[in-house]
Parts: sequence; structure tokens; C-alpha cells
Amino acid sequence: MRRILALAALFALPGFAHADPLPSWNDGDAKAAIVEFVESVTDAAADTYVTPADRIAVFDNDGTLWAEQPVYFQFLYALDKLKEMAAADPSILTSDLLKSAAAGDMKAIAASGTEGMLEIAMVSHSGMATDDFKASVRSWLDTARHPETGMAYDRMIYQPMLELLAYLRDEDFRTFIVSGGGIDFIRVFSQEAYNIPPDQVIGTSGNARYEVADGTPAIMKDPGIFFIDDKEGKPVAIESRLGKRPILAAGNSDGDFQMLEWTTAGDGPRLGLIVHHTDAEREFAYDRDGAVGKLARGLDEAGTRGWLLVDMQDDWATVWPGSR
Repeated sequence: MRRILALAALFALPGFAHADPLPSWNDGDAKAAIVEFVESVTDAAADTYVTPADRIAVFDNDGTLWAEQPVYFQFLYALDKLKEMAAADPSILTSDLLKSAAAGDMKAIAASGTEGMLEIAMVSHSGMATDDFKASVRSWLDTARHPETGMAYDRMIYQPMLELLAYLRDEDFRTFIVSGGGIDFIRVFSQEAYNIPPDQVIGTSGNARYEVADGTPAIMKDPGIFFIDDKEGKPVAIESRLGKRPILAAGNSDGDFQMLEWTTAGDGPRLGLIVHHTDAEREFAYDRDGAVGKLARGLDEAGTRGWLLVDMQDDWATVWPGSR
């Protein structure tokens, strides 16, 4: 017991150097602002103290926790799955777009816009049980590689954001993913990649139904979208799932604008954080003209709204886990 008390006293000494909770963040305004915020809401003697029950942090996924270029990774899965399905049954290619997608014609896909991407996703994601879908995603993640980096997709996660998630949890925050991506897709890897359990994932969901076939019950994925968790949908989904407003929200695009706006409009200390992709050498550089992850309004208004704009090139010493 004396040894424990002695160690406790040592750690309480003024000037004692505690371990850096964000070692992959360069020392600067962004890192300092994060640490200051966390310390302010966890200091029980401060007027800014927030009880652990209300320490909720929400994070976008694509472009915030893992990369999203050249297109969302879930869409790349959808293309590969469509090609696999078409090889077994060409009759599923019922439109010119689906035929172009199965042939790998990215120009035709890009020209089809959001509606075209949804058509491809509906065909490739429906008609199977959720368990089978998750197994398919897991197999794809184990074998598929990014066309430019050659990395596994679930290894293209951001080391600085992993540290931020861990830091927050160490300080009794609950961390949630709130993504425009598919909820079933993200739940496959969220625990392993981010230490965020599946029940703390909020995302876009498709139509589904309960079915018992040959005595085996299953949840079947049907065509169509049940809820799109993007833009105005993000605050609605958070309120529906959690019943309270977060005190920290992190995103990277204008699809996250309303989530940050709603979060930081609450009473007491709040932090809105935007990851700005400025590092073409180590990752990708894009904002206003991005084909995905477009950041314009957020870039223009971050300063006046008091949101923290994190410059990937300047603020991150490391991008990928295990890199320098």
C-alpha cells in the first residue's frame, strides 16, 4: 500500500511529465486546443466540468477516421461485389449503368452521380441475410487492396485519430461513429479498427425484413434506403439513438456540417473539429473540388463558428499506424 501511495504522490508532483496522449500530433494550436478542451470538461473543480454520462463524442468515418479517396471504400466493395454477382448471374445487370459498372467503367459511374451509386449499392447489397453480407465484407477487407497505396482498406486509418479516440475514452468519454456510410458495412470492422463496438455505430441503413427460412430466422437486406445518415440526417439520428447532444463532433466534409453545428450550439463547453486534407504526399489533398468529401462551407465558416480546423500536413506527425 505504501508503494502505491508513493507512486500516486510521484505522479501528482508539479512538473511531472505525464505520457503524451497524442504523440502523433505535432505540438501546435490544434493539439493544445484538444487537450485544453478535454482537461476543461474533466476537471471536477472547474465550472466547465461535464459529468461522464454527458461526455459523448461523435466521429464521421469516411475521411475522418479512415481515408475516402478516390471514392468511398464501401462503393469500391459494391463494385467488386457487383462484378462477382454478375459473373454468376448476368441477368442482374438490368441497366446500362450496371453493365458499365460491372465492366469497370468509372467514367460512366461518375457521370451517373449519387443516384447511380445508390443503384449499384442496392443491387450489390441486397438479397442476402445480414450475416452473409457481413461475412462478405469481412472477406473483402481481408483481400482487397487500395489501387494507389496497395494497403488494406481497414489499415488506411488515421493514427492521430486513433490516439484521439483512445484519449477520450481514457477520460470517460463514449465515442460513436456517425457516418453516411452503411451501418452494416462499418460494424464489420469498427471494433477491430477503432475499438468502437458495433452498437456505437450510427449509419445509413437500407430496407430490411425478418424472415424464417427452413426454420432459420434471419434479417434480410432488401432493395431501397430506409434512412440516409448524412447532412441534416446526422443530428436526427444522434438524437434518435442517444437522446442527448454530444459535446464533441469531428468530421471532414460539408456532409458533417449540421452535426458540428448542432453539437456546438449546445450549452457549456463544446468542440467541433474538422480534418482538412492538405497532405498530397502522405495521403491526399482536396477540399472544395473533391469528388467525395467536399469541404467548402465548413472551410469558410470554421473560424467564425469556433471550430478547430486540423491541417493534416501541419498538425499530424504521422498519418498511418506504424508509419513515420
